[in-house]
Amino acid sequence: MPKPAKPKTKTTTRAGLDSAIWSVCDILRRSNCAGALQYVPELTWILFLRILDETEEVEATNAKAVGADFRPSLASPYRWRDWAAPHAAERKRMVESTSNAFYDFVNTKLIPHLKTLKDRPNATPRQKVMSEIMSSVDRTRVDTQRNLLDALDKIHEISLDTVDDTHVFALSQIYEGLLLKMGEKGNDGGQFFTPREVIRAIVEAMAPKVGETVCDPCCGTGGFLAQAYEFMRGGLGANATGDQIETLKHRTFYGREKENLVYPIALANLVLHGIDEPHLWHGNTLTREEIYGGLYQSAPGQFDVILTNPPFGGKEGEDAQTRFAYKSRATEVLFLQDVMESLKPGGRCAIVLPEGILFQTNQDAFVKTKRRLLDTCDLWCVLSLPGGVFTATGAGVKTNVLFFTKGKPSGKIWYFDLSDVKVAKKTPFTRQQLAEFFELLPIRAAGDHSWTIDIAARRRKAKQEADALRATAYEPKSRLKKHQETLDKLKKAKAKPGKLEPVKELIKACEREIRDIDSKAQSIEDAAFDLKAVNPNAKTDEDARSPAELIEIIRNKGREVQEILGKLEML
Repeated sequence: MPKPAKPKTKTTTRAGLDSAIWSVCDILRRSNCAGALQYVPELTWILFLRILDETEEVEATNAKAVGADFRPSLASPYRWRDWAAPHAAERKRMVESTSNAFYDFVNTKLIPHLKTLKDRPNATPRQKVMSEIMSSVDRTRVDTQRNLLDALDKIHEISLDTVDDTHVFALSQIYEGLLLKMGEKGNDGGQFFTPREVIRAIVEAMAPKVGETVCDPCCGTGGFLAQAYEFMRGGLGANATGDQIETLKHRTFYGREKENLVYPIALANLVLHGIDEPHLWHGNTLTREEIYGGLYQSAPGQFDVILTNPPFGGKEGEDAQTRFAYKSRATEVLFLQDVMESLKPGGRCAIVLPEGILFQTNQDAFVKTKRRLLDTCDLWCVLSLPGGVFTATGAGVKTNVLFFTKGKPSGKIWYFDLSDVKVAKKTPFTRQQLAEFFELLPIRAAGDHSWTIDIAARRRKAKQEADALRATAYEPKSRLKKHQETLDKLKKAKAKPGKLEPVKELIKACEREIRDIDSKAQSIEDAAFDLKAVNPNAKTDEDARSPAELIEIIRNKGREVQEILGKLEML
């Protein structure tokens, strides 16, 4: 019978945490968890239980010191200290009894118990979070009891003894490193991951404040919400009050996520960052088809700040379109409508969208959605991201970030273009490449990479041109009316078909002419909704040589080629 492992020295440094986490991943990789999409979910629930146990030990001690009641989330034998800790008596008993008693306990007792906590009467928010983190776990992915014990021993080395922000921050950064691994191209998790520097830039530009509600309606692994927490918590500094911290941890962050694999990872990620009560809804944001909404029951109907990178390029069926005024199978069109509805008056949004939605003016839903955006919201900035910024996560689509505030129509849009920045795996997108953006943003100044478009003036001009063209339809409409009157007279006179047909053809010709005018006029108006970032300051490499100079160069090259051929023939 294998001997239980000896208790390890607890790890509290960043380097120690990093080493411990990756050691666990090495064990999981040899245990039927080959890729990050397999070992990150497994690590998530085990790591969460370890941190929860130590956190609640500290909370129980503090409550006892002041004579307060404390209700633990778990009781024996389901606490980490009972079944997983290397020195735990229950673990020792199971390991020494039969060959797989411990392994069977985890699969047949522990996991089912954790999954059903949310269904208990008066279940606490923490118990609901715990059950949801376990929602996609039916049994451990680790293939043997020995490998599972080795993984638990490594995770036990992680300690949050003082539960201070430094340790939580270090651990959350390491965990985000794992999520980045999951989001890499070969791991098929890129759809759930937004590059860290893009998230940081968006959060910094939006600058959410304590007291505001922050939502991501398709939160993936929770990157925007976690970064918003770090930004808001960091802004409070050492003078933060208890009420402010309580608000941040319990009443600030909301999100929705559809994918069963990713939803529990998002919960764990937010808890590791220090958000004690992440209000995440599990289900389809577009259809509102709910899988679990127990953590979202206190969510407001609208939010102060929305930060999101919705899935795009996908196609949705009719069930996802029924809620929306403008029907489209393009998910980006539906999500843009959703966030506009979900913002409070005066609320702010930053949303990553593919460039196609900006320049498309030949699809009705695209144009009408952008018209509503410009009519009801102040689109004050479009940040054009480098073409390769999502390449590492398997997406090569050119993207933009739209920043807008709900409550008044758009006037002037400030553009900043990063299209000339080259991004690749060995040359990743960095904060330094955004230095000019943040320098000019406060006053939205013009520069080599920035400019302003008066979208309100552009729309007025387009309408004037369209109305002028529509006015030319007066003449064919007059002719149409006369032809219709003539046709009515002929019909009353019971004229022969031979006399009716020529008049009908004239009517059809007038109707086509009117439709063409209306179509061209509408195209002029719709063209004003091409919001693509086209930098007027971009330098293009033009060949200034004249045709005669180019012809002379070609002739000289031809003579050189003939000379070389002649020498070769003489060999």
